[in-house]
Amino acid sequence: MSTRLHRAKAAMAMLAAGAAIVATACSLFVPKVRAPTLSIVGIDLGRSDFFQQRLKVHVRVENPNDRELPVRSVSYTLDIAGEEAAEGASSASFIVPPLGDAQFDMDVTANLAGTVLKLLLARGDGSAAGSVAYHIRGKVELSQGIWRSIPFDERGSFSLR
Repeated sequence: MSTRLHRAKAAMAMLAAGAAIVATACSLFVPKVRAPTLSIVGIDLGRSDFFQQRLKVHVRVENPNDRELPVRSVSYTLDIAGEEAAEGASSASFIVPPLGDAQFDMDVTANLAGTVLKLLLARGDGSAAGSVAYHIRGKVELSQGIWRSIPFDERGSFSLR
């Protein structure tokens, strides 16, 4: 019985070693994809009324990877000045070059009467107020590759135009 037990333990050890080798080999061939950095370049205020505001959000995507990112869409939640301003998805398809960046615009309809009113009042005489804090989070959906969805979570500030 001890010979049987010894053989079973040896077989389990060999199986575990084989699994470790396979896992290591696979990790060598699976490309590492780092999350892109999204930042808001600016926001243009469009037509609006008290209940809804139309915004054009200009976004820059920076690719820290050595391979291009074929972006199919971006889904997001956007907070402006500490308040949730909008959520949705952009269906803009574009390619971010390796170690490069690309820009795209998102048309956003938001219900943030209080936030936009505060921002407009801060502008006073029509000149741009200081910077406004934002928090954008969500995921970038890729049209090809092993990794099809890359989450992001960025904070920053922008100036109103």
